[in-house]
Amino acid sequence: MEFKVGDLAEMLEGEVLRTANDNSVLVRIAGKQHTLRLLKTGTNEFEFMFENTFHHAKILQSGSAEVKLMLDGQPLTVKKHSKLTEVLEKASALTGAGGGDRNLTSQIPGRVVNIAAKAGAEVKKGDVILVLESMKMQVAVKAHKDGNLKEIKVKQGASVARYDVLAVIE
Repeated sequence: MEFKVGDLAEMLEGEVLRTANDNSVLVRIAGKQHTLRLLKTGTNEFEFMFENTFHHAKILQSGSAEVKLMLDGQPLTVKKHSKLTEVLEKASALTGAGGGDRNLTSQIPGRVVNIAAKAGAEVKKGDVILVLESMKMQVAVKAHKDGNLKEIKVKQGASVARYDVLAVIE
């Protein structure tokens, strides 16, 4: 699994390379390989040694895209599937960003799990219009411009392909 760690002075990227039977985990963080040794695991807490230092972590909230935890008393956010997140952010910035385009299109194939806005509503750029589920992750589809949400072209539960028109904003 790839991950990004936020809430630090800089964003750290890493991935779990391998787990072993002796409770050790080989990870790569910021390009360097490290061995992490699990000491104790519980439902929402675990203790481990990293570079000869003891650490205690408690999971506060876990979702499909990120995990919020306390690491040695400090809040931390770990984003899962960071490459997918980057692709989605870049794709949404590239398409639909032009204010003249009326159609809000899907950047990924998926299933509509929630429609957050109603036709006829005034929306601002960045407002969530609907939520898609793809690869067991929920992705918010946001308005690409300010305007009137003239029409929502999909129904909850529908499957959509990449570049399908989801809504029209005038």
